[in-house]
Amino acid sequence: MTTTRTAAVPGLAGEVLARYGDRVRVHDLYDEAGASVYHDLAAADTTEIRELTRAVRAVPGPVLELAAGSGRLTLPLLALGREVTALELKESMVALLKERLAEAPAGIGGRCTVVQGDMSAFALGATFAVVVLGTTSISLLGADGRAGLYAAVRAHLRPGGRFLLSTVDVDGADGDDLDLEAAGASGRRYRMIEHWRSGQEVRKVTILPPERETPQDGPVPAFTTAIRVLPPDDLTRELASAGLRVVARHTLPAASPRHTAVLLEAEAA
Repeated sequence: MTTTRTAAVPGLAGEVLARYGDRVRVHDLYDEAGASVYHDLAAADTTEIRELTRAVRAVPGPVLELAAGSGRLTLPLLALGREVTALELKESMVALLKERLAEAPAGIGGRCTVVQGDMSAFALGATFAVVVLGTTSISLLGADGRAGLYAAVRAHLRPGGRFLLSTVDVDGADGDDLDLEAAGASGRRYRMIEHWRSGQEVRKVTILPPERETPQDGPVPAFTTAIRVLPPDDLTRELASAGLRVVARHTLPAASPRHTAVLLEAEAA
């Protein structure tokens, strides 16, 4: 979806975009226009890849990756020599993932099955040694969606299998909005503004060009997404209620002073 409206963009990001008036084009980060931006940023982010692949190595067998996106984790999982099923909801992301697999070294793409589907409700007719949900994608689901996810994961886990998922806690958000600059794999730079206050269920992220690179005329693109706040302690209790016991917990490298990322390892209770 694309719109010129900036009133729904909160905080500092809304103020910045308001300066450009009706030149602004607001996109969802996961729609067709945002897919290339998401892929560029994701491809440059190595956070959690080492920890996830280390945990996967400990459990032999096929891997199911949920919310695979454009393949940020898919290709490292395939590099372990595993059979990987990659499930992704968005058609634009599925197309990018298939394109990357086609360009991968011979033999790697042949071990990956790409499925377009919803991580909160899927039935693949197979079981897996490991189910992976990285990139804190659990935060994209509401309570009902997470309940569906947990039920589907349990139905697809082999005995002794592991469910690996990452989440982020947020600290110190009662001051200014978080305003960072990041580089994509292409070398292109992005300004990322996060708006969140203590007690709010979601943090809202807006990605736009750095001010020095914003065109003097013509459209100004902005990409937005809403990310739920799911502290690891809360998520651990929620998983336990769904019959998934957390057996290990790993702190991940910090992406910013405000965020604490954690990788959870769970098994069917």
